[in-house]
Amino acid sequence: MLAAGTAAQASFSTITLGLPAMAPALREEYGIGLQGVGLFLAAQWVGLTVALLPWGLVTDRVGERRALTFGLAGCGLLLGVLTVPESPWIAGTVLALAGGVGASVQSASGRAVMQWFGPSERGLAFGVRQTAVPIGGIVGALALPRLAESGGVDAAFLFLGGFCLVTALIGYAVVRELPSEGVDVEEVEWTLRDRRLWLLCGGSGLYVTAQMVLFSFLVLYLHDERGFSAAGAAGILAVAQAGAMLLRLGAGRWSDVLRSRIVPLRRIGVATTIVFAGAAVFLGAGNAVVVPLLVTATALSGAWNGLSFVAAAELAGTARSGAAIGFQQTVLSVSGVVIPPAFATVVALSSWRTGFLLAARAPLAGWALLGAVREPPTS
Repeated sequence: MLAAGTAAQASFSTITLGLPAMAPALREEYGIGLQGVGLFLAAQWVGLTVALLPWGLVTDRVGERRALTFGLAGCGLLLGVLTVPESPWIAGTVLALAGGVGASVQSASGRAVMQWFGPSERGLAFGVRQTAVPIGGIVGALALPRLAESGGVDAAFLFLGGFCLVTALIGYAVVRELPSEGVDVEEVEWTLRDRRLWLLCGGSGLYVTAQMVLFSFLVLYLHDERGFSAAGAAGILAVAQAGAMLLRLGAGRWSDVLRSRIVPLRRIGVATTIVFAGAAVFLGAGNAVVVPLLVTATALSGAWNGLSFVAAAELAGTARSGAAIGFQQTVLSVSGVVIPPAFATVVALSSWRTGFLLAARAPLAGWALLGAVREPPTS
C-alpha cells in the first residue's frame, strides 16, 4: 500500500519537478523567454491551488482509492492532450487542468499513510512516501530532456501521461482503506479554523520558496550562466533530488525518535538558509565551489516536506487528515503559482545573486513562524 501511494505521488511529481529539467526545450518549443518559462511552470500550480482543498474534502468522504485512481487517470489523459496545442497559452491551460485533476494524489496517498501507520512509525512512513517527490524529480531530470531532444516535447508529455495512467491502475489494484467515521462539515470547518494549522502552513509556505526557486531554475541557471549542457544540468538536478530523497527518509526517522515533527522541521529551515545564502554569496566563484553549494542547498530545501505533511495530518487527526493535507498543500501551491514568475522577474531586473539571496531568507522566516506551533504528542 505504501509502495503504491509512493508510486502514484512519484508519477505526479515527475510533472511538477520534471518539467523544469526540460525548460530549455520548452523555451524553444513555444518561443518564450525566461519569464514565459516561469509562467508556464506556474500553470500546473494554478490547477493544484484550485483543486487541492476540494480533493481533500472529497477524499475524506469517498476514500483514498477512488480519489487517487480517478484523479491520476484523468491527469494522465490530459497530459496526452498536451501534444496537440502549439500555443503556450493553450498548452499552459491544459497543464493547469492536468495539475488540478491530478491533485487528488496529495490528500489520497497522505491519508492512506495516516490510516495504516501508528504515531511512532508515521515520520518514517511519510518520509518514504515523500521520497516520491524527489524520485519523480530524478526520473524527470534524467528522462525528459533526452525525450525532448530525441522526440520533441510531445514525447516527453506522452511519457508523463503514461506514467500517471500506469500508477493510477496500480493504485486501484493495491490501495485498500480501513473503516473510518464519516466527516461532518462542521468538523472540517473546525479543522480549517485551527490556528496551529495556519501557522504550520504559513511556515511551510515560506520554506517552499527556496525549494521552488532551486527546483525550478537550477537547470536554467547552470545552462545559461555556467555553460552546462541541458542534459548535464539536469543530471546535477537529479543528484540534488537524490540527496533530498535520502534527507527525507532521515528526517522522518529523526522525528519519530524525537517524538516531534516541528523540531527537526525548524532545524532544516535554518540549515537551508545558511547553505543557500552561502551559495549566493560565492556565486562568482568557480564551478567546484558553486555547484556543490547549490546541490546541497537544493537537497536541504527538499528535505522537510514529509515532516510538514505528517504534522498537518496529526494536528487534524486521521478522520480529517484529508482536509488538513489538502489545505496545507493549497498554501504550498499558492507559492508554486507566485514564486516562479516572481523569481524570474527579479532575476531579469537585477541578477541571479539577488534572486538567490532573497529566496534564501524565506526559510529563516518560516523557522520563526513555526516556533509558535504547539504539536500534539506523537505517541
